[in-house]
Amino acid sequence: MSTPTAAVEGGAAPFGRGTLGGEPEKLQLKVGGMHCSLCTDSIRRAVGRLVGVRSVEVSIAHEEALVEYDPAHVTPDVITGTLEDIGYTVREPDQAEMFVEEEHDLAVARHKAGLSIGLLVAASLVMTAAMLGGPALFLALAMGALALFTAFGPARFILVRNGWQSLRRGIFNQDVLVTASALGGLLGGGVGLAVPAVPAGGFFGATVFVLAFHLIGGYASVLVHVRASQSVRRLLALTPDTAQRLTADDGEEAVPVAQLLVGDRVRVRPGERIPADGTVLGGASAVDESLVTGEPIPADKLAGSEVIGGSLNQTGSLTLRVDRVGSESFLRTVARHVAEARALKPGILRLVDRVLLYYVPVVLIASLVGLLAWTLGAWLLEGEPNWLRAGFAALTALIMGYPCALGMSTPLAIIRASGEAAERGIIMRSGEAFHVFRNVDTVVFDKTGTLTEGKPHLVATSWLHGDPNELLGWVASVEAHSEHPLAQAIVSNAREKGLTLATPEAFEARPGRGVDGTIAGRRLLVGTRRLLTEEGVNPAPLDSLVGRTQAQGQTVVLVALDGQAAGVLALADRVKPDAREAVERIQRLGVRPVLLTGDNERSARAVAEAVGIEEVRAEVLPGDKAAEVRRLQALGQRVAMVGDGINDAPALMQADVGVAIGSGTDITLEAADVVLVSERLATLVEARELARRSYRLTATNVALALAFNGIGVLAAITGLVTPVWAMAAMAVSVSVVLANSFAGRLLAR
Repeated sequence: MSTPTAAVEGGAAPFGRGTLGGEPEKLQLKVGGMHCSLCTDSIRRAVGRLVGVRSVEVSIAHEEALVEYDPAHVTPDVITGTLEDIGYTVREPDQAEMFVEEEHDLAVARHKAGLSIGLLVAASLVMTAAMLGGPALFLALAMGALALFTAFGPARFILVRNGWQSLRRGIFNQDVLVTASALGGLLGGGVGLAVPAVPAGGFFGATVFVLAFHLIGGYASVLVHVRASQSVRRLLALTPDTAQRLTADDGEEAVPVAQLLVGDRVRVRPGERIPADGTVLGGASAVDESLVTGEPIPADKLAGSEVIGGSLNQTGSLTLRVDRVGSESFLRTVARHVAEARALKPGILRLVDRVLLYYVPVVLIASLVGLLAWTLGAWLLEGEPNWLRAGFAALTALIMGYPCALGMSTPLAIIRASGEAAERGIIMRSGEAFHVFRNVDTVVFDKTGTLTEGKPHLVATSWLHGDPNELLGWVASVEAHSEHPLAQAIVSNAREKGLTLATPEAFEARPGRGVDGTIAGRRLLVGTRRLLTEEGVNPAPLDSLVGRTQAQGQTVVLVALDGQAAGVLALADRVKPDAREAVERIQRLGVRPVLLTGDNERSARAVAEAVGIEEVRAEVLPGDKAAEVRRLQALGQRVAMVGDGINDAPALMQADVGVAIGSGTDITLEAADVVLVSERLATLVEARELARRSYRLTATNVALALAFNGIGVLAAITGLVTPVWAMAAMAVSVSVVLANSFAGRLLAR
């Protein structure tokens, strides 16, 4: 295989055992073969022991590892070789074929689950025939054939790979348990063919049941997890496929964006996305950068202004010089932050894995106790060992010990919760993270589009003289002929007030400055301070009004009438109607709200005060948002991040629970664990309560799944329980877990 490329990032720091310090490098890897959340510890231990490795972060949800290391002491070859030596497969993340493989994995799991259902039906028919007609060799052989086909057909990866690899790593998980149960069934069936006293068909049938139920549970898990974030691919799709590059004679040629070079000139027309980071050479326009920077007000772009690839050009044509391409571009930088955050996301030790950490050794010990009780114990008490009963007790304990419903406990609870969540406008994308939601003690909110509506509104007007409604009507009449978003906000406000708009006698748009128009013989200038100054108007009388407006974090539009300063319009992004109530409900639950935004300090403080948030972090870059979430996590806090923009994606991925607003971008939705489709912030509180009850349902399912089999293990030690009772316990436990999962409602409507 090719050696994965290490992404170099500066920043010297003390290194691990045997290192001297220096410039660290980061190696991000896709790690295949992780069968449970306990695998993360085995990877950390194995790689962390290498001289020169500074840190190892592993994400079981996304099967990725991020290794920070000193290249002077260890190489990527050594790191990947270590992972392969302990049984994992390694490749670079975010390759195109990775997404195809994930879909292939889902299709394979679906096929195996369907085949397993057929095997269960066939085994049940053979078992019924044996019960009605009595034991027969051909029926035992038929069941043996089914068991061998299951074990070395669809389930061979469990026995040959998963169970063995888990034991190699010192991990006691469900794969170890199912392997022991299946091998015990095969061994018991083989003995039964030679010893009539041992029910061969029963042991073989138990093997079929154990493996078939495990495969069905595996499909449920794959179905829940294989749709893990593919956000980098979604992010890069925001960049247009082609760009209009200008030739030496100012002609245009369509070229793939990937072929753009630094220094190229490109033309961007209204309604097109900016193809690359660059500088405006000519033209004027308003560019919507809200999904990129978090600023709700479109930015006016003139010659010399910087633009960001992926932002939306709105009103005019621009000629740009390309300044950054490839890995240095803004979108690629965010993509890198998202990918790193995916590996740095806190690990989740699943409830089932925590239980199995103790349950598996108990089952194995119980099997050994059964063996010793009827060999050594019988010899001490009766003078000779009872080998038949000892083998029967040991093998039946292994079979009884596997709770088939265990693998379905979490997926069924998640499927049940997801159904109710969907009714409330909540989509769960990660079951484990959704369950973690119940323990969240800090909720970090983005501002634009999350706490606010994400678009400008006229919120106030201040006039030096004249009738306010008449003046606003004149301004709106002129602005009605402008395509600028701020102009449309002014017009909408005037119409909401029932003002009648007139047709201007003259109109001229001044790109990047404002508009110049005449209404009823009165000349109006509406726009920036620069527009008034260029037209010979002294804006000084408006300074105090401008200062008060800007102090509240609002955008200012100046108005001049007949050559004299007349007033100020204040525009801002309005707070959502239910934002304050949602924040108050979260605080009553003992959860601390934090506002984290790329917007300016004044706007952030104004919104925070309006919704009741005291802690504010403003003017934060996308990569720094994720770092801020990591800082909170390092303090021992469970963090949920709520956002909707591209700049929120790394933080959403990094958070213990990422919550996206449904109107957000593709990358935001893909990076999140929970999506609020309805955009009502009240559903955030409902989601947390649903997470709490869903986890309780999972815990109940796990307890029910273990109860039948736990009691069965104790009974099996007596050596008097036949494998048919194990199959009955499997069927009953699965039925009970199914009934428990879908009985009643988790939340009342």
